[in-house]
Formats: sequence, C-alpha cells, structure tokens
Amino acid sequence: MSDLAAARARYVELIAKRERISSPRLLAALAAVPREDFLVKGPWRIKSEAARSYRLTPDADPVHLYDNVLVAIDARRKLDTGLPSLWAHFIDRIGIGEKDRVVQIGCGLGYFSAVLSKIVGPKGRVHAIECDERLAARAATCLRPYRNVEVVHCDGCEKIGEPADVIIVHAGFSHPHPLWLQSLRPRGRLLVPLTQRDREGAALKITRRGKGFEAEAVQQIRIFPGHGRGVTALDDRVADWWQRASALAPLRFRSIEQGLPSDG
Repeated sequence: MSDLAAARARYVELIAKRERISSPRLLAALAAVPREDFLVKGPWRIKSEAARSYRLTPDADPVHLYDNVLVAIDARRKLDTGLPSLWAHFIDRIGIGEKDRVVQIGCGLGYFSAVLSKIVGPKGRVHAIECDERLAARAATCLRPYRNVEVVHCDGCEKIGEPADVIIVHAGFSHPHPLWLQSLRPRGRLLVPLTQRDREGAALKITRRGKGFEAEAVQQIRIFPGHGRGVTALDDRVADWWQRASALAPLRFRSIEQGLPSDG
C-alpha cells in the first residue's frame, strides 16, 4: 500500500471511530474521494479543530491532508474548508440513501458534494448551491467528473429547485428558512445550524412528518454565520428557535469557526 493510500485509510478509520459512523456508503465515499482534488496545489496551511493558528505542511504531499484538519482556502480571510469529522457526523446523522436528491446550501469547493455524490449513486442527485461566485466557479471545475452533481451560483434562501430528500445547510442561521421546510419531500430531512449573534447554537435535524415537522438536536456548535434573503442570520428577535435548539442539544460541544458558510 502506498503512503497516500495508507494515509487515506487511516483518515477514514479515524473519522469512523471518532464519530461512530454507521453508514458503509459514507465510509466508502470518504475513502474514494481525493481531498487534494478540491484544493490548490500545496504546501497547505492547516489547523486542528482546537488550534488558533495555522501551520504550514512541510511539502505538497497530499498525505498531509488525510487528517482531521481544517485547510485554509484563503488564510487572510480566515476562509477554511469544513472539518471532515464534523460534516461526516452530520451526513451520517441525517441518513442519506441511494437515489436521494440532496441540496447543499453553501457547497464551498465541493469536497463534500463529491462525497454526497458517491453516497446517492448514479441515480441520485446533488444540487450544490454556493453564493460566492468565485467559489462556485472553482467547485464547478473540481466537480466535473461527478456527473450527478450540479453546482449553482445563487442565494440558497431564494431557490433550491425541485423538492429534496435532504437539505444540508453549511452555515449558522437564526431559524430555518420557510423555503427549506416547504421544499422537503415527505419524510425529508433538513440539517441546519441554529445560532445566535455569538455564533454559538445547535445543529438541528428537522424531519417532515405529514403536515408538521419533528426537530432533533444533533449537537451544539459554533459556526460562521450565513446570509440570505428572507433569513436574518443571528437575529436575536427569533432567539425562540435557538432556545428550543439549545434545550434539545446534547452536552457535547463542537467549536468550528469557518471563514465562510461553506463545507470546502
């Protein structure tokens, strides 16, 4: 086994063990998607979950990317990729199946769009929305080999296309946008971080049940605020949603400070 293949295998094993991943399709997707394909050529600035500052990898060997680290997209703007274990945990909890239609609000450079592409398979679809035009263009280029992924540069609070089985929001909002709830198919799931002005809150899994919705807290989180028409990010006037999320949330706390509402 090559050094890179061994590093990727350890990476998948680390995430599986840390997050108690139960989905074989998710683990297979993590093993299959090259993380380096969604980044510029190294060396890279990386940091661990708890680190305050970056460290530079010693060289451009992709082996350095196969750890549970954030990678800087633009260090000056503090714009990073998503933490692999965090988003793998969310994807596992939201329960994505083969043939599902998945919508991402904030796809970043598309790494997890590719992971989702593998999970849903050739008969499933991933609708990857990114509001940053530059990131959307780069994601579209990186995701060309993934035929079931469509990258769209738009506001994910304005339109997300046809109904979805799963919607994943990659930034903090004060409350779920009505569009996201209305766009869920029966038994569809929404994963959304609900946060206040201090960026702290809880990631909720919201499931459509008949004419209503059932909310379940996944875990507490600290995340970069999102922006979109019709949703005031971090608005204390709708702290009612956040308070309900906090009451449901488990004690485990995850502090993830991302530079933009994207998963990278």
